[in-house]
Amino acid sequence: MTHEALEIAESPEAAANACAAWILDELRAVVSASGRARIAISGGSTPNVMFDTLGRTPFDWSNVHIFWVDERCVPPTDSRSNFKAASERFLQPASVPFANIHRIHGELSPTEGAALYLKDIQAHFEISTGLPEFDIVHRGMGPDAHTASLFPGEPLINDRENAVAAVYVKKLDMHRVTLLPGALLAARKTVMLVAGDDKAEALRNVLRGPDDPLRYPCQLGARNSPRALWFIDRAASARL
Repeated sequence: MTHEALEIAESPEAAANACAAWILDELRAVVSASGRARIAISGGSTPNVMFDTLGRTPFDWSNVHIFWVDERCVPPTDSRSNFKAASERFLQPASVPFANIHRIHGELSPTEGAALYLKDIQAHFEISTGLPEFDIVHRGMGPDAHTASLFPGEPLINDRENAVAAVYVKKLDMHRVTLLPGALLAARKTVMLVAGDDKAEALRNVLRGPDDPLRYPCQLGARNSPRALWFIDRAASARL
């Protein structure tokens, strides 16, 4: 029995638009209730339509602070940069205030980038230890069931105390900086956007298979959680 909510759309575009609409509604409610909101967003190709929708929809971003779930260790001008895609499709078109953008500095060394990002998070959330509580964490899932930059078998999947770390993804031969499970689990709401038939088997394992985050990292904070909401397309749902 799973407790997360699933919304199945007919196409990847419809799933992305529904996800964007939910994010805007949730941000509106959080800002209305507490004066400001904090969201961490993910990269990859799946959220591009979501970013486009966020970028063109009229919305007051002055009280919303935007962080990243993870980043590749490349400059912000690199085509692989999660920041670059979000900036071009969402942040710039929406005129999000510069002071509200908390990017991961992928152009630094992995350890320096992780340390600077942690410092930024701690300063913003006014914590010296412990974990930040993002109002929304937006995540995706890879065909191997990875999420953030937590890939199957990664020892950091067992870390529930720290918020940020540098990680080397061997199969991609790439260094990254990522939020850790503790920060993902602490989120007030988790919204998953997953599309494509190449994700169907992984999605089945994540939601219906054994509870094993080391094998299926995407289960972290997104399975058996009343705080998790999934927007998926018909192709990704084929094995459920």
